[in-house]
Amino acid sequence: MYLGAHMSIAGGLHMAFERIGMVGGTALQIFTRNQRQWKIPPLTGYDIELFSMAWEQWGNHPIAAHDSYLINLASNKPEQVDRSILGFAEELRRIEALSVSWLVTHPGSHLGDGVEVGVARYAANLDIAIEQSGTKTAMVLLETTAGQGTNLGSTFEELAAIIQVSKYPERLGVCYDTCHTFAAGYDIRTPEVYAATFAAFDRTIGLDRLKFFHMNDTKNEFNSHKDRHEHIGKGTIGLDGFRNLMQDARFTDVPKTLETPKDKNLQDDIRNLQTLRELAQKI
Repeated sequence: MYLGAHMSIAGGLHMAFERIGMVGGTALQIFTRNQRQWKIPPLTGYDIELFSMAWEQWGNHPIAAHDSYLINLASNKPEQVDRSILGFAEELRRIEALSVSWLVTHPGSHLGDGVEVGVARYAANLDIAIEQSGTKTAMVLLETTAGQGTNLGSTFEELAAIIQVSKYPERLGVCYDTCHTFAAGYDIRTPEVYAATFAAFDRTIGLDRLKFFHMNDTKNEFNSHKDRHEHIGKGTIGLDGFRNLMQDARFTDVPKTLETPKDKNLQDDIRNLQTLRELAQKI
C-alpha cells in the first residue's frame, strides 16, 4: 500500500524525502518549484543528483508532482494562455528530468465561456504544451475538482471529454481527490453509493486511467461545490467513506497522498496516515 502526503520542498527538492520519511510515508507529492510564481529557476545537475540520491535512500516509492496554481490552459486571456503553456511545458520537462512519473493538474477555468468551449480550449492548449515540452514519458493527471465558479473537471464527463479530444490520450490519466469529488456530487459514504460512484467513473473514464488519489476529508456538505480540506474522519465524508476506499482491492497499489491541514511538526500527517492504515484493516 502506497500511502503518504504532499510535502514541502523548502531547503531544496531533496528535503521532501526527509519530511515524508518522518511520517513513515510510502507515497509523495511535491511542487518542483515555487508554485506562486511564474518564474521557474532551472534545474541543475546537482539538484537532480541530490533528488535521485534522497529518493533511493527513501525507497522505491511513487512520487507525483503538482503544477503551479497560476496555470490556466482553459483561459480566454491570450497572455495568461501563453504563460500557462510555457509554464506547463517546463513543469513536464522538470518531472521528466527528475524521473517523476506524474504531473497532477487542475483542468483550468473557462472564465465564463462555458464548459464546451473551455474543454476544447484546454485540450488544445494542453496538446501544445506537451508538444513544446519535448517530453516522451511524463504523464499528466487531470485532477477532479469541486466545481467552484467556472472551474472545469468537476464531472467525470468533463474529464473524459478532455481525454477524448486530446491528441495525446496515452499521456493522460486522472488524480481522484476525495474532497473535490464529494463536493462535486459523488458520494462514497456507504457501500452502495461508493460502488455507484466508481462504476460511473469506470463507465465514463475507465478505472485504468485512475493513477493517484488525494485523500482529503471536507469541511463542507455533500454537493456544496466548495473546496475546503479537513482531517480524515473529521469532516462530512467521515470514516466510513474512507474505509470503503481503503478496503477496495482495486486501488491497493494506487498511490494515495494527504493534502489535509498540516502543522509544523507533521503530527497531523502522522495521525491522518495512522487513521487511514487502521481503516484499511479488515475486521
